[in-house]
Amino acid sequence: MKEAVEKIVSALVDDKEAVEVSEDAGERATVIKLRVAASDMGRIIGREGRTIKAIRSLLFAAGQKHGKRFVLDIVE
Repeated sequence: MKEAVEKIVSALVDDKEAVEVSEDAGERATVIKLRVAASDMGRIIGREGRTIKAIRSLLFAAGQKHGKRFVLDIVE
């Protein structure tokens, strides 16, 4: 899922080199941490959080298919 999130986010931002995605697998959930440039933060969050909510919805659907839970956190 890390690669999928990285590909989606890279398509949205201007500074593609600043995109960092890390994955921490736990017992119940896998936490995916996303770091982007400060200038692209608003673009990732979107108006009223719609963009990040859509990405999280995709992760939820993929998690249901694989029987896992994915949590997406944005790190500043």
